[in-house]
Amino acid sequence: MNVVVAIIQPYKLDDVRDALTEAGVDGITVTEVRGFGHQKGHTEIYRGAEYVASFVPKVKIEVVTLPDRVDAIVEAILKSAFTGQIGDGKIFVIDVARAVRIRTGEVGEAAL
Repeated sequence: MNVVVAIIQPYKLDDVRDALTEAGVDGITVTEVRGFGHQKGHTEIYRGAEYVASFVPKVKIEVVTLPDRVDAIVEAILKSAFTGQIGDGKIFVIDVARAVRIRTGEVGEAAL
């Protein structure tokens, strides 16, 4: 099993969710996060005062899936989250050692 983690622009969440649904994804976890990459934050003006927002708001999406579905999920996220601008985000694919469904005690693929 793998977990696909994507950090994307918040306004692209609906597009990515729709693309993942079309790709056959049954469930996702979404977390509002803040961070920075190459852009190192940005400058904003609040009540006439300029300040540096060193952490940019983003959305983290996590999808646990079988290895044969990873490429389709990554492709769906790439196409739907792309704007061509700095800050589009990143996608990470991580191995999952074990999954357990709490309600039933099912383990592995059955727990997905």
